[in-house]
Amino acid sequence: MFSLLNLNPALAKGAGPCALTIGNFDGVHCGHQAMLARLKAAAAERGLPAAVMTFEPHPREVFTPELAPARLTSLREKIELFKTHGIDRVVLVRFSKRFASLSPQEFIQQILISGIQARWILIGDDFKFGAKRAGDLALLREAGTQQGFEVESLSSVLVDGERVSSTAVRAALTQGELDKAARYLGRPYSISGRVVHGDKLGKELGFPTANIQMKHNKPPLSGIFAVELNGLDGCRLPGVASLGVRPTVKTNGAATLEVHVFDFHERIYGAHVRVDFLHKLRDEEKYPDLPSLIAQIERDVVNAKAFFLNRQDAKSAKIG
Repeated sequence: MFSLLNLNPALAKGAGPCALTIGNFDGVHCGHQAMLARLKAAAAERGLPAAVMTFEPHPREVFTPELAPARLTSLREKIELFKTHGIDRVVLVRFSKRFASLSPQEFIQQILISGIQARWILIGDDFKFGAKRAGDLALLREAGTQQGFEVESLSSVLVDGERVSSTAVRAALTQGELDKAARYLGRPYSISGRVVHGDKLGKELGFPTANIQMKHNKPPLSGIFAVELNGLDGCRLPGVASLGVRPTVKTNGAATLEVHVFDFHERIYGAHVRVDFLHKLRDEEKYPDLPSLIAQIERDVVNAKAFFLNRQDAKSAKIG
């Protein structure tokens, strides 16, 4: 049974011993997935639930918010991915400067042993913990020998000869290399959210859109994309999406995600959907007037439909 625990020592202790891995897991990319798979295997061998300890907000959002990286996944998306990969328990740490001030020894004793009751711990080869990141693999293993828990580390995962990391995924997305990002993630990059009311401009222009509420206004990519909308009765609906600040119609606007689904006219306000980004068509641009913008949207729709047609032809050729 899946459970989500805020880090409260009494609550966590009540959940019982576990096998544990620790990290931000932003994106839950192929490297993270390898850790989750190893965690699941070790937990099963020991008859323990597989638990992930993760942080909210991202530590850099606490210490250097102006330099914090764009998030690849919201907290909800990350938790859903943990469920997908068979994790039994998520221990959510509300990251703060007070939490960050714990010494490595306090972190081990108060959090890992007394709180979470970790019996087996898996960490990455570059894992650091405690105040000033003073704790490392050697210190954790020494504590495990003394306190009776096992520690294992896992090396980085390589894809196409390159180390997979959240940073590498962000770089690929920023550069519009969606295929590379998908290889690192093991799936297309996506953004999930609820469909909310917008300013209805798309409908006025002849291209009604679903406006997707984003939890963070600093997405790792921007532009115009061929996408698939998922979450409506199991359907995968092709369309074209705009992700950006809409410079033609807004001044200093916030990042907005709008999806025009081809040949779709249902009202879906309130639905929680996922947008898979499959191909970047172009960068966002500012046009001199609305007729120019409409003409470009028409070209975007044509180009997106061509992408899906070519994609289907490629799939058919591979099957054949």
